[in-house]
Amino acid sequence: MNKDIVNNYTLLCDYYELTMANGYYIAGYKDKYCYFDMFYRNNPDNGGFAIACGLDQVIEYIQNLEFTDEDIAFLRSKKCFDEGFLKYLKGFKFTGDIYAVPEGTVVFPNEPLITVRAKTIEAQILETFILLTVNHQSLIATKSNRIVRSAKGRPIMEFGARRAQGTAASVLGARAAYIGGCAGTSCTLADKMYGVPAGGTMAHSWVQMFDTEYEAFYIYAKTYPDNCVLLVDTYNVLKSGVPNAIKVFKELGIKKCAIRLDSGDITYLSKKARAMLDEAGMTECKITASNSLDEYIIRDVIHQGATLDSFGVGERLITSESDPVFGGVYKLVAVEDDKGNVIPKIKISENPTKITTPHFKKVYRIYCKDMLKAEADLICVYDEVIDTSKPLTIFDPDYTWKRKTFEDFTIKELLVPVFKNGECVYDRPSIEEIRAYCAKQIDEQWDEVKRFENPHNYYVDLSQKLWDIKYRMLNRE
Repeated sequence: MNKDIVNNYTLLCDYYELTMANGYYIAGYKDKYCYFDMFYRNNPDNGGFAIACGLDQVIEYIQNLEFTDEDIAFLRSKKCFDEGFLKYLKGFKFTGDIYAVPEGTVVFPNEPLITVRAKTIEAQILETFILLTVNHQSLIATKSNRIVRSAKGRPIMEFGARRAQGTAASVLGARAAYIGGCAGTSCTLADKMYGVPAGGTMAHSWVQMFDTEYEAFYIYAKTYPDNCVLLVDTYNVLKSGVPNAIKVFKELGIKKCAIRLDSGDITYLSKKARAMLDEAGMTECKITASNSLDEYIIRDVIHQGATLDSFGVGERLITSESDPVFGGVYKLVAVEDDKGNVIPKIKISENPTKITTPHFKKVYRIYCKDMLKAEADLICVYDEVIDTSKPLTIFDPDYTWKRKTFEDFTIKELLVPVFKNGECVYDRPSIEEIRAYCAKQIDEQWDEVKRFENPHNYYVDLSQKLWDIKYRMLNRE
């Protein structure tokens, strides 16, 4: 696997994680085991689901996690940390357990994407990196998949490197976009580090650099005869760009070629350009489009009959411009007593959506046996086992009279072991394997769940045992 952690990210944490850790140390809680869930509350863009992404970077972070002498000296300079605590940090190593859904998994609000079981200080220090990594990549993977689905099989290239919010956002955003279904990226470093196929053609500056558009096209085509894509909108698409492209392709005998539209009414221009190419006998020449695209624009231009073969999507993908915050949170859900018993914990709020679901949990996905489609997710206490030989009735945790019974079904546990006693036990898949798994996960969803507007509300319910625990705790508090 490639190493993307070239810097020491140990202090990439919120300061309160360190002040709390210092307090836990002084209070004698450093060896107390606790459980944290990372989950999110709302699907981006009001969609029907999200795609979990970023686990591989979390694994690398944990494997490289250590406090250097420079880190300790910096913390000592803050004059608020106990010397015993600083000595403890000097030998710090993650020794806990982590469970997570594999990257590329289709996920839904309020179910754990990652569960950390560890000593209090270890679990607390992981908070910021888990959130920033999984939040960002899950957001981009989800957005890219929406855009990919809007194109109805036409390839989408991620073109947002220069518009991303920083270097890591550019490179890891390209990784997430590829997992979500994009065909490749403009970011060369993402290809080197993660194997995301990089590609590109020319900028308007190339065309402007030469005395004529024809000369610019000719030199470029002669340089890259096997993969020639000419940008035809520097001056006038239909009066010069497309005619010059046709002239160059014919003169050099290039068959594998394409033109790119980067401005104007791409539906109208693509239709006119297609007619001109076909009339010239260039029926195999492809047309691609870019310029501030998103899933709605792509869907509409296809509906309007645009003759486009692929798309390049930039800032609206790499920043998820329409909904740029994933909103994942990291909440304490349980602790262990001195005998190793799991004691559930709950956070209560006047805002019902912020009330957490307590306990160490597992998540089952329920499938219809005949259709192989996902029907619902059921969040259970960690020691519950579902008997698939018997009917299973689930109910809405808020509107409990809403019930559904499954009689012929299969199940799959979503959370898998990633770390055990501080050691990685997860067989980390390649990016191609993650991408293929993600595509399969999308196929398992009903079309109604995949609608862009007003998608079907996928069932995510609590088991009777977990529901009883949660509401007993609510009533007690």
